[in-house]
Amino acid sequence: LALNPWDVVLCVSGTIISCENAIVVVVIFYTPAFRAPMFLLIGSLATADLLAGLGLILHFAFVYFVPSEAVSLLTVGLLVTSFTASVCSLLTITIDRYLSLYNALTYYSERTVTRTYIMLILTWGASICYGLLPVMGWNCLKEPPACSVVRPLTKSHLIILSASFFAVFAAMLQLYVQICRIVCRHAHQIAVQRHFLASSHYVTTRKGIATLAIILGTFASCWLPFAVYCLLGDYTYPALYTYATLLPATYNSMINPVIYAFRNQEIQKVLWAVCCGCFSSALPFRSRSPSDV
Repeated sequence: LALNPWDVVLCVSGTIISCENAIVVVVIFYTPAFRAPMFLLIGSLATADLLAGLGLILHFAFVYFVPSEAVSLLTVGLLVTSFTASVCSLLTITIDRYLSLYNALTYYSERTVTRTYIMLILTWGASICYGLLPVMGWNCLKEPPACSVVRPLTKSHLIILSASFFAVFAAMLQLYVQICRIVCRHAHQIAVQRHFLASSHYVTTRKGIATLAIILGTFASCWLPFAVYCLLGDYTYPALYTYATLLPATYNSMINPVIYAFRNQEIQKVLWAVCCGCFSSALPFRSRSPSDV
């Protein structure tokens, strides 16, 4: 096959994604203090994005060096599983943030840990099921007219994935609206109790809303073009359209570590300690709410 520049760009993106998220996974896995529910969810997101990056690299390698239909199904299945797990992990983090604010008094309890494990099992269970569908026979290798814009996925399979994305996006949007309301209410109550100026209350509220807007806006701008194209596109459309919408979607996995991991002060402490050569699993940590992550 002639080398496609788009495939090269996706492979490079996959390499960057893998390196970023591998750092997050290693830090969370080897730091005993990172066993709180919020870090488990961040670790799930980083693991999913790490697999997505590896999937992009393997897809490039197998397409150009080991061309095989069976291997193609495996790599596509891996990509479907990892990207689905990444999107669902973002939803679980949003749910955790909402509950940490809505049920602040009961958040730090065994019920939260149990709920976190249930969400992780559901997330990865559903993602693996989605990823196994092409491998188990739901593909268009023997029926090209049934192909979608992402070969060898069928049109019906991609419609289900796109519909699932829109459901997740709608749930996240609703939860973040509720989070904004809670944040505004809490900021107003604190301002009244401490006799803060109205301008201080406005700045605090605006900062919180701006942060949530950046999180949701980044997610939407990365994934919406590809999700919409999957619904409207057809296998007869030029591959250029698929590459042009898929590439921004991969950037979401590149941005996630920055938003959800590297901004966290506890993770920053460990990274600085590792860079200075003084890593210790007994580093002191300050208990923080998931809404601050």
